[in-house]
Amino acid sequence: MPAGFLALTPVPVIAHTAGHFASSDLAFYVKPFTPEEAREIVMSLEKPAVFRNMVLDWPALHWNVKYLCEMLGSKTLQFRMGVKKMDTAPQFETKCSFVEATLEEFLAWNCEPSACSSGPFHSYDSSKYWAYADYKYIARIFEDKADIFQEVKWSDFGFLGRNGRESTLWIGSAEANTPCHVDSYGCNLVLQVQGRKRWHLFPPEETSFLYPTRIPYEESSIFSQVNVVNPDLKNFPLFKRAQAHVVTLNPGQGRGNKINQGSGTFSLPKRRLTGSSNTYRAATRKRVLFVPRRWWHYVESIDQSTVSINSWIELDTDHEARVEEAITRTLVCAIKSVENPSIDDAWLNPTEVSTLLVSLDLTDVSLKILLDNAKLEGCLLPAFDSGLTKAKAKKFSKIPFGLNLIQVLPQLQEGNSTGGRRVESDRGDLINENEEGHFGKLPFTGKPSVMNNEYGTLADQTDPDSQASSCPTAISTNDLLDCVVNPQVVSLVARLLLDRARV
Repeated sequence: MPAGFLALTPVPVIAHTAGHFASSDLAFYVKPFTPEEAREIVMSLEKPAVFRNMVLDWPALHWNVKYLCEMLGSKTLQFRMGVKKMDTAPQFETKCSFVEATLEEFLAWNCEPSACSSGPFHSYDSSKYWAYADYKYIARIFEDKADIFQEVKWSDFGFLGRNGRESTLWIGSAEANTPCHVDSYGCNLVLQVQGRKRWHLFPPEETSFLYPTRIPYEESSIFSQVNVVNPDLKNFPLFKRAQAHVVTLNPGQGRGNKINQGSGTFSLPKRRLTGSSNTYRAATRKRVLFVPRRWWHYVESIDQSTVSINSWIELDTDHEARVEEAITRTLVCAIKSVENPSIDDAWLNPTEVSTLLVSLDLTDVSLKILLDNAKLEGCLLPAFDSGLTKAKAKKFSKIPFGLNLIQVLPQLQEGNSTGGRRVESDRGDLINENEEGHFGKLPFTGKPSVMNNEYGTLADQTDPDSQASSCPTAISTNDLLDCVVNPQVVSLVARLLLDRARV
């Protein structure tokens, strides 16, 4: 057991509100990691992993679509509508339509489509379209029900005071998906509440294999031009070198003796934890996925209805990432805003504010970047002031992988998503699980990666197995931007600007 980790001892579980777990139900339920331990793990991990048995007592576990429907009532949400088809191009938000609807209307359309002859979804056949209410900030949609924030308890992972107020809700139908992208800031914790979702994750050093782009532009999101589940290898040949870490995250409904939890049921623990203490491992194994900083991810809903809750955790390194985002925003807006307006190019994601369309003065903005961010040298400016948010945790010499912390490993090449094959689970559980604390298959030990820094290197960008193609007759502004605001280029520029500001 690594230093700093305590042995498990039986402690009573504090009773929650009426309808949830009582101390008599889970008198011997002990979380496998203390908040301090969980936080140190999160800040030490550099690869994706799944926590188990950390959230069994969270009231938010009953946030299925029906419950949220009752809580939100007539309040409407914006749903992104996409087409259920296996295309080689990603379905960016610029290619989707949007619907304002209540959750009750979504539930009727999704579960009883024959009854939806009218209403906001009436023109969308649920057998041909999916719907996704994504990026819904809980603090906004439940602004009149602040008590509900406490039902999400990220403080169990060591982030004191962090709850639903700093979390985001995702509600979707089968096949709803988020195109492959990487978040510029922080790391990510994700709780699956209802239905299953499949995550395809790629490490930062494979950035060049994913053909990054900032078109469509969205603050803090770098998209891949590749549809990772059905790639166009003719146009994106380097993607065949990428290795996906694939995991299916589900709400972990278990078997065994049942106890009441509101309108639903949960199973009592059946297996004892190793050790002399009379403690148990919960059969439900509620799971939380950890997505490390700058890991690419494509997410798709598998079941008819899915509900997820996530929270992005700020990191010390985010101050430099904010400089990079400011540079990117300046260049994208400056170039695209002077482009011929007759060009049919939806370059801005619909979720972005209209002020980004205003032409920017590159000199003034660059100067502001320098003045604002030169002050960040040697100090932190946390977006969420909890005292624990921006972590300075010690690094473990060995991460305690095991039954309650499962590493998500890359798949073998022949089973990789790069070939368009989907990995299914025939037992409704996390795929390829074994008792050694891993998901997926053992890593492929082929040709070493050509990358040598956080975003990789700009060298070796051609595929030796592909035939050279003729140069395009014209270069678009998007082609220019893909080079100028390539994350590797922007990272270098940001460091040069910060160095100059410190002189």
